[in-house]
Amino acid sequence: MPIPDHLVEQVRQQADLVEIVSEHTRLKRSGRTFRGPCPLHGGDGPNFSVDPAKGYYKCFVCGEGGTVYTFLMKHLGMSYPEAIRSVAERVGIEIPDERAWHQEVDPNQPLYEVNAFAADWFRKRLWDDERGKAAREYLERRGITRETAERFGLGWAPEEWTALGEAARKHGIDNGRLLALGLAKESKNGRDPYDAFRARIIFPIEDLSGRVVAFGGRILGEADERTPKYLNSPESPVYHKGNVLYGLGWSRGAIRKEEAVLVVEGYMDYVSLAAHGVGNAVAPLGTAMTQEQAELIARYARRAILLYDSDKAGLKATFRTGDELLRAGLEVLVATLPEGEDPDSLVRNEGPAALRRYLDDAVDVMERKIQILERKDFFSSIKGTRQAIDSLLPTVRAAADELVRGVYIQRISEKTGVPRETLEREVAEAASRDPRPPGTPERRRRDESRRAEEFAQQPARKDMRTNAERSLLLLMVHDERWLEEAAKHVEAEALSLPLYRTLFQGLLDTEGHRDAAGEWLTRFPPEVQPLLEELRGDPEIASMVPAEAFFRGSVSQILERAHLERLAELTRELNIAGPEQQMLLLREKAQLVKVMRENGYLRRPGFVQALTQNSPRYRAGPLE
Repeated sequence: MPIPDHLVEQVRQQADLVEIVSEHTRLKRSGRTFRGPCPLHGGDGPNFSVDPAKGYYKCFVCGEGGTVYTFLMKHLGMSYPEAIRSVAERVGIEIPDERAWHQEVDPNQPLYEVNAFAADWFRKRLWDDERGKAAREYLERRGITRETAERFGLGWAPEEWTALGEAARKHGIDNGRLLALGLAKESKNGRDPYDAFRARIIFPIEDLSGRVVAFGGRILGEADERTPKYLNSPESPVYHKGNVLYGLGWSRGAIRKEEAVLVVEGYMDYVSLAAHGVGNAVAPLGTAMTQEQAELIARYARRAILLYDSDKAGLKATFRTGDELLRAGLEVLVATLPEGEDPDSLVRNEGPAALRRYLDDAVDVMERKIQILERKDFFSSIKGTRQAIDSLLPTVRAAADELVRGVYIQRISEKTGVPRETLEREVAEAASRDPRPPGTPERRRRDESRRAEEFAQQPARKDMRTNAERSLLLLMVHDERWLEEAAKHVEAEALSLPLYRTLFQGLLDTEGHRDAAGEWLTRFPPEVQPLLEELRGDPEIASMVPAEAFFRGSVSQILERAHLERLAELTRELNIAGPEQQMLLLREKAQLVKVMRENGYLRRPGFVQALTQNSPRYRAGPLE
């Protein structure tokens, strides 16, 4: 049950955004706003603006912006409800206990309780049971301290066939729930079900709200042909493995801070990296990366570095995962570790600094493919080149970013000598053969995002935008009265060119200091002087009559472009947002459209309709 809208708005209005952001960066008043380094991307300059009156922040370098809730979600990795509750606690507003709602309305609550019991039982077997000694020694050899093991709730499943089942029945848990969750299996001889996890290190799997939904188990030592190294819970009413990533709930804050996610193969890789201070990793759950998992990652980072084994199976998984992440719009890099090494062994033997070197040397997934094909001498023959192209083009098709797709095609053309146009036709023909209908979620999300990008480019081309900015600067250079007005409506970072931004800020600083002798002109840095002189001698100023109309028109075009860019950004975010964020994004989008209508920016109804109409994916969302 969602938190009531009136409470969400009440908490937001009473929150002191400046106070909250100031706990994470240094802010200094600048007119009606506060400025400082961006805590989201780790910048140094005063590019991060907080407007306390509007309750909104914006970074003009990384482009992040939003409300107090968005800030906590992006900087600290909180979920939407967690952010609301955190702020509510600060301002003294009581939010009803969500757990009480779940107990009343969630039919799966009894299953969550069974998983919680099992997780606690496994954990106690590891630390309080003599039979867990071998597991404790194994973890110690792997560099996993008790502190790290406790942090991730690691446990131990004894070798006995029915130990968990007997303990569960004493606790009032029936066999049906154990079977439904995959904690037990049916016995063929008609006896009570037996435990599914035996003689294994246990890794509880949590959803983003911190509830245990499943388990993974790893044997001690190496596996033989008959025994799988890892055993995972099956699908259940509370666990759909294609929608969950191991470790994301713990790592999302670090992923946001690093602006990158490390994708590793298994639980032990993840825990080992965390034990050595590398906290921005996730692991798929024993399956190939799914579209849902890729889109989940895209909510927290725009760059993914794949850290899989370099053997044949690992490379196959690398490229399959890479293609899925490209479809979600991420930049995908591949880090190549030494032969025989995995992330776990590397950090244990050489430390996290060694891993960092390999991460710094990571290459784009397309480039890694080309390296492997080149090493296998595919490009030395016509047949091999044809096979190489067939291997490379799926990655081109997977790229949701059209610019990335163009770079990939150009790279393949340079490597193979095949004309770019030929490769483009091949990619287009394959897309036309896509068996998925245009209305399916996979194609619809990509098509909608691309249309939003195209629309966002139409209203104000770059030359129109820079002309408006130049007109504004021209007015400010020739008449001091426009300085105060410009400061009320426009911030330097809203201008598109670095030189324009520098001059704009410099002109604001001259307010009240202009002198007849022209000494104020010497205050500007050398790189701005030519532009300043050009504007001072520009005869166009004489034709800008009435000046008020040119000022309003220039400011309107500059702000219009900023609003349109934010609309396109919101559309992209909605395409990958989970249920928790949809309400916030849709509300912000509606408010932004309202502001644009009130200011007369929306002059193209078709454009407005395309950007504001909710796709079918959201029509049954939380707003209804």
